[in-house]
Order: sequence, then C-alpha cells, then structure tokens
Amino acid sequence: MPTKDGASPQQGSLFGEILDWMLAPLLLIWPISVALTWLVAQGIAGRPYDRELGEMARSLGQQVAAAAPVPAAVGKGKDRYALAPEAAALLRADASDTVFYQVLGLRGELLSGDAALPVPTEEAPVVPWELHFRDDEVGSDAVRVAYLWVAAEGQSGSARTMLVQVAETMGKRARLTNEIIKGVILPQFVILPLAVLLVWLALARGISPLNELQRRIRSRESSDLSPIDEQRVPDEVAPLVRAINDLLARLDSSMSRQKHFLADAAHQLKTPLAGLRTQAELIQREIDAGRASPEEMKRSLAQIARASERAAHMVNQLLAMARAEDVEQALRREPVNLAEIAIDTVRDFVPRALERRIDLGYDGVVPDDSRLRVHGHPVLLGELIRNLVDNALLYTPAGGLVTVRVVEDPFGQVVVLQVEDTGPGIAPGEREKVFQPFYRSLGSGVEGSGLGLAIVKEIVQQHEAEMALDDTRVRRAAGGESPDGQGPGARFTIRFPAGAVHPERPTS
Repeated sequence: MPTKDGASPQQGSLFGEILDWMLAPLLLIWPISVALTWLVAQGIAGRPYDRELGEMARSLGQQVAAAAPVPAAVGKGKDRYALAPEAAALLRADASDTVFYQVLGLRGELLSGDAALPVPTEEAPVVPWELHFRDDEVGSDAVRVAYLWVAAEGQSGSARTMLVQVAETMGKRARLTNEIIKGVILPQFVILPLAVLLVWLALARGISPLNELQRRIRSRESSDLSPIDEQRVPDEVAPLVRAINDLLARLDSSMSRQKHFLADAAHQLKTPLAGLRTQAELIQREIDAGRASPEEMKRSLAQIARASERAAHMVNQLLAMARAEDVEQALRREPVNLAEIAIDTVRDFVPRALERRIDLGYDGVVPDDSRLRVHGHPVLLGELIRNLVDNALLYTPAGGLVTVRVVEDPFGQVVVLQVEDTGPGIAPGEREKVFQPFYRSLGSGVEGSGLGLAIVKEIVQQHEAEMALDDTRVRRAAGGESPDGQGPGARFTIRFPAGAVHPERPTS
C-alpha cells in the first residue's frame, strides 16, 4: 500500500513475512482448539453422570409405580404416594453434590420430595417411562435433571401418569471437565513453543539456499557478468535466477557494444587530431626557419580547418548516437509533422548542395496535411532526416540529384519518408553492413565518420518504424550502372505508424 507521501512501503524481511503467515494461523487456531476442547470435555464428563442420574430416576419411578395408595389426609381429597425413608436416604447419600427428587401426582400435586424443583416447561407429548434430561436451577444452584412420567401399576394412558424427577448439582461434572481440559491443554503449552521453534528452524533451513545465492553474487567481481548457475538454486528461485541471467546477458552485450564503440570512436578521432597536430608543428617549423610564405601558411591553415571540421563532425555524430540510444529521451514523444521537419532540413542543406552542384529538393505533400503527423521525438526525427540527407550529399557526384519526400500510403496506416540519390548506390552484399557504426564502403573515396546510418537505424528502431534500402534506378546486368549511364543510386524508405499513440512516461 502506498504511503501518504506517495512512496512505496519498504519491503520487509521475507523470512519474517513467511514466519508470520505460518505462526499467525497456529496462534489463531489454538484458542479455538481450547474452546472446542472445553465443549467436548463437558460432553465427555456428563455422559457417565447422566447414566447414573437416569438410573436413579428410573429406580425411583419403579418404586413410585409399585407403591400402594394411601388414603389422603382428611380434607385434602387426593391420593398420595409415600416414598420409603430408606429410598429417600439413598438419594441424599452423595457427599460431593446435592441431590433433589420430586414426585408429582396425577393432577400435578406434590406427592413427595422437594417442592423447589421446577417442573418441565416443554410441551412434548407425554410418553410413559421415557427418560429425559435438562439443565435447570434450584434456587441459585445449577442442576442437571433427569425426569420421566410414570404410570401406576394397573393404569395405562398418558392422562394417568405421575412425574418423577431427580436432580443433582454440577460439582462432579465441573471437576471432571476441568481434569479433562487440564490433561489436554497443559501439554499444548509445551507443544506450542516447540512447534514455533521447529517452524523457525525449518524456515531458516529452507531459505539457506537464498543466503548462499546472495553470498555467491556478492563475492563476484563487478566485471563478472557470466550467468549464475541455475542448477545450484531451488526450483522456486530458478525463474528469478533466469531473469537475472537474462539481465546480465543484456548488460554484457550493452557493455561490449559500448567498449567497441568507444574504441572505434577513439581510433576515428585520432586521424583528424593527428592531422591538426602535424599541420601545426609543420607550420611552426617553417616559421622558425623563416621559410613560411603567406601561401604556405594559408594552405596549412586550410588543412587545419578541414581537420578540425572533421573532428567537430565526428564529435557531433557521437553525441547524436548517444541521443539516439537514450531510451528515456526517445519515450518522450509528441505529435510531429514529418513533412515540416523534412522541408526545414532540406532548406538547411541547400547551401552545401549548391556548393557541390547537386540538385537537392523536396517532393511530397504540403506540411499543412494533418494526416502526415507521427508520434515521435522531434529532435531525433530531425537527426534522422539530417543524417540521410548528409549521407546522400556525400556520395552523390556533382550534377547529381537528391530528393526528399514525405507521402501517405493509400490506406492511411503509415507515413512514408524517402531519401534517394543518384550516386553509386550500395551493393546488395553491403546493405546490412552500412548500418554498423564506423563502417564505410571501400573504394568510395568519401570522407565520413561512418556513424550516420547507424544513427538512422537506432532512431528507426526507437520509433517502431520499418526501413528498406534499395536502388533508385534499375541496375544493369553488369557494371552496376543504370541504363541511362548514371549511378543506380540509393533509396532509403522509412515507414512510420501514422498517428500512432504510445503511452508517455512521466518526465519528472
């Protein structure tokens, strides 16, 4: 659950969380077990005493049924069944509990026993000699009552029955119940801590492979990105280890590419920097020797300017490559009019095209067409078109043609960007290699950093677009030239999803 300040709560110990989930049910079940044990103990303790109490009630009922009727006292007008003093003394013989008995006549009058003993309140059918039990109270004492209806000898029918009740207090039952509970619950006070200890030890033993895995990872060198051995981890942790191995493989690949890129960049920067240093030292020696003429100094300064320009271009390309590989920056997208960016880029390269006597132009729909909007990063898209145009101007000879166009496909699903030239083209066997950093075709005689098309490929991948490379014109069967005598040229076609909306990541 998030905290008040919006931050996620700190994850606690896995050991403690598992232990809580294992012990919490155990501690919850224990009081329930105590309550159930008390209920069961009451039932167990009551059965033998109920049997004894029922036998007493049946015996008393048999004596009452066999007793001869005695004329009632004068003026009372009813029969009374007298219980022998020996039988009454037998009922009172229990030293641990108080025993009550009661005999009610045919009309509900008290014939013998304790008048304070309440009569049954249920309205069940009266069945002679059927024994019943109930819990009741005599004064302030809780009692267990066994009762039955008795038919006198020689009489039949439920209307000619007497009620016989025998009750006793709950002392013996309570003591036996307590003894049973003590016998069951007291061992649990020893078993429960022992169970907690065993759970603790079992859990500690169970997560020991995680501690071993942690130790192995911590003992690694920072440069060791080899995969972790999955055979030495539990099955439950194997998916996590596989995910870590996948991450290590991607990190290893990324670091290898970065090391290779840095090594190539350092090598490529050596040439212009060495040229700068050589020209500076040469002109310094000429000046010291007094042989430096204005023309020679002008030529040396021009070479220094060209070398510095190549170095600056290389640095700009490296920065562009870094921006293209920045995933966070690429995800910050917005609706972009691709035709407007293409026209602005062509306009920026017009002076350079005029200097090289190349016909550079835009051939596409007007920027006002809202159907040509794509969801992307405007800076990266501008860098993509700039590198394509720069590459076309580098390889197109004087008098050639470079065309940039942005069109919509007939179905409105993609926006198509094309940059084509009339240069020597790219052989089919090299079309995959030209997108590798620092790769340049041999024998072209063109100075470049070899990063332009690599940057283009990276930006295309960041925008989920598709790129195709083919010839501008059809090649001859031999010679590699087009039928009109010009070069076959190269045409880069990039298809962007039209108006594709992607969820933007917060730019905090």
